[in-house]
Parts: sequence; C-alpha cells; structure tokens
Amino acid sequence: GPATIASQKKANRKTRRRRVRNKGVRSELKTRVKVAGQVVTDGDANVVEVVKAAQKRIDKAASQGVIHKNAAARRTSRLMKRAAKRSCQL
Repeated sequence: GPATIASQKKANRKTRRRRVRNKGVRSELKTRVKVAGQVVTDGDANVVEVVKAAQKRIDKAASQGVIHKNAAARRTSRLMKRAAKRSCQL
C-alpha cells in the first residue's frame, strides 16, 4: 500500500519527479538519434550538425545520470559507425 513513513513519502515524490524528467530527456534523446539516423541514411547536407546535436544530447543525458556512462558510449559509437559507413566527414 501507500507509504506511511515520512522519509519514504518524500523519496516517492522525488522518484516521481525524476521519472517524469528522465522520461522527457530519454524521449528527446531517441528522437535526436532517430533523426540523425535518417539524415545519415538520406545523405543530407546538414549531417554534421544533426549528428553532433545527437551526440551532445547523449553525453548530456549521461552526465545527468539519465543513462549510464557506458550506454552513452555505446550509443555514440553506433551513431558514429553509421555515419562513417556513409563516409560522412565528421
């Protein structure tokens, strides 16, 4: 049932707040990476900016603790690998 201890009530409130914030960050992160993937695939002119924006967001999410440091590294690596395959100059 619901928490009865004051410290646990507070912890639950904090968790809810964090979850909402993290959800927004994760959602934006996914969108940025997806857009970057599309741009790389289509070979648009503004590949560098879009990929950089996605990379920046990944790093920021890691520093905020939304995603793990290694998860950020993995995502960045995958993004760069895709960009490199399309021979984009980054």
